[in-house]
Amino acid sequence: MNFCRQLSILALSVVIGICLVSCEKKKQGKVVIAEQEFTMQEDKENTFRIDARGKIRNVGEVDVKNVVVTGYCRSCGEEWIPGKWFVSSDAEKLPEQKAVINFLPAGGEAEFSFMRVADMLLTAGQSPPELPEKMEVVIESFEIVE
Repeated sequence: MNFCRQLSILALSVVIGICLVSCEKKKQGKVVIAEQEFTMQEDKENTFRIDARGKIRNVGEVDVKNVVVTGYCRSCGEEWIPGKWFVSSDAEKLPEQKAVINFLPAGGEAEFSFMRVADMLLTAGQSPPELPEKMEVVIESFEIVE
């Protein structure tokens, strides 16, 4: 009888231990934009582009990898009109339009840069453009290092 009681207590302890381990909160990955800067470049004669650079920071509890960073101009049009900033939102981002950070440890920081957030064509006689409003850098995706 005593043996059965000890076996029951042991089995119950194992079940409780398994429950506690399975309920353990998984550590989360979180990456944020620490700094961002947009610059305008003259690409060719009468064509301009907006490039981006900055820093991202891993504020999560785990290391991350394959962090994809890109930019958007929310106030730019989708039609190629001389004198207006243009973006192609339907197309997949080209490799030059995004940055990939291969590895970023927890608490770490990394720099990024990419080109062509938006483009503009000027006709002869038009004055140089100004940066558009509503531009942002976003973290498209990342993976947690196991």
